[in-house]
Amino acid sequence: MWLYGRHAVLAALANPERRIERVLATKEAAERHTAELGDKVELFSRDDLGHRLPAGAVHQGLAALVAPLEEPQLEDVLARCGKDALVLALDQVTDPHNVGAILRSAAAFGVAGLIVTERHAPADTGVLAKAASGGLELVPLVRAVNLARALEQLKEAGFWLYGLDERGDAAINDLDLAGRACIVLGAEGEGLRRLTAEKCDRLVTIPTDARLAALNVSNAAAVAAYEWARRRSAKS
Repeated sequence: MWLYGRHAVLAALANPERRIERVLATKEAAERHTAELGDKVELFSRDDLGHRLPAGAVHQGLAALVAPLEEPQLEDVLARCGKDALVLALDQVTDPHNVGAILRSAAAFGVAGLIVTERHAPADTGVLAKAASGGLELVPLVRAVNLARALEQLKEAGFWLYGLDERGDAAINDLDLAGRACIVLGAEGEGLRRLTAEKCDRLVTIPTDARLAALNVSNAAAVAAYEWARRRSAKS
């Protein structure tokens, strides 16, 4: 697949797990990133580079043709988790821009992994990678055939499950969030499905101004991950 945009391409080149097939750049971008791109870069004009990519791709002078990453299993993520760890789980979030933005926030706040449903979730495309701004290379993206079963696995591994939902009985900023935590977020509009909500140990909210009742799912994920990271930092 094609990756494009400065952050997405440079992160892929720095990832030893990513197989790079071609690197394309404008002359200006190649000169700016000589050390990262190496000597196998192919030079194109900005327009010619754009013509080789999907319509509308904002490439910032850089693109790379790459092989897909090997998809991790939940067990792989759990093996990397210490006593304090955060995992995010998405219940049928389908917009690649949202999933990409969530990966970006996850990378910024030290999230151990992101779980999505195998169906009703976007593929690892250039659109998702561009929105992730390098996060796709840093945060394991697990595709769960059965989200309910994946949540059960997390419970068995000592994770406390918090579902973000307007029906929640506590604000996330009032919770301890210590130890192993999983924050579960639902799709735009529909929110958490009933079975998913029932798997959660507690439903929680993010307090907002009454004039704007709900946040976009990617914004909600960023706030929740920040709240976890802030509390962990305060205790260290």
